[in-house]
Order: sequence, then structure tokens, then C-alpha cells
Amino acid sequence: MTANGFHQHDHAACIETVLGTVEQACAEEGLQLTPVRRRTLELLLAEHRAMGAYEVLDRLRDEGLGSQPPVAYRALDFLTKHGFAHRIERLNAFIACAHPGERHAPCFLICRACNAVAEAPGRPVAEALRAAAAPLGFVTERVAIEAEGLCPACAVGKP
Repeated sequence: MTANGFHQHDHAACIETVLGTVEQACAEEGLQLTPVRRRTLELLLAEHRAMGAYEVLDRLRDEGLGSQPPVAYRALDFLTKHGFAHRIERLNAFIACAHPGERHAPCFLICRACNAVAEAPGRPVAEALRAAAAPLGFVTERVAIEAEGLCPACAVGKP
């Protein structure tokens, strides 16, 4: 698994691959990828940055796909529940999963300057956290790993 978001890549192919994977997963699992859910995912895929629910709602409203907050929240809830998107706690926003259908523990690298977000492999960090918690008798159920810093583009010229 590689991190997308901070390096040049074929973004159209990236979007096409994720949409195809999500469509296939929905078909296999009997899930409905409604037009609003699909469009919400497309909006999240359009840029490698997190979007707030109201930003998603504004775009859906502009396209005539709904004007009330529950429209966006229901779509985002569906996408996160099934692993097609992730909630970025630090930003109170959402990002499309770069690796839907894969069992993984993502780590989110958030640029504090431009708000770009890259999803990177986080399994080693999550395992280390679980190992540190176990002797304390703490049973880790969910790990959200988020790191803030500067992306390569914003770090140019920074010490």
C-alpha cells in the first residue's frame, strides 16, 4: 500500500479504480450505491483533501441532489460504515478511502498549510499502540492515526 495525495499520479485512473472497487463491493455485498452516495464519493475523490459535510452538501445542492444536511450525512455515514471513506477527526471532515476493499489500518498525513491529506499505511503504528495498551489491561477497539505537518509541496524551502 502506498500513500496517495502528496505525489504525482494518474488521478483519473485513481478515481476510476476506487469507483470500480466500490461498485464491485456494493454489488457483492448487496449494498445500494445510490446516485447521492456515488456522487458524494466522487466529490471526495476529486481532490486528495478532506471535505466537511457542509461542503459536500453545498456541492450536492448545487447539482440538485439534495438541500438538507441529512442528505450529506446519510451518504457520508454509508461510505464510512462500509470502509469507502474515512472520517478525519482532526479536521471534522471526510476523505475517500484510497484502498477500499482492503483490510488496512490507515494513517492520515495532514498538511497544515494546504489541508491535503494522504492515506498511508498505519498498521505498524496501530500494532505498537495495541502492544503498549495491552499490559495496562486496555483493549483497543479502534485506532485513528493522524499526523499533522507539511506536504512536500508546502515544505519546499522550509527548514
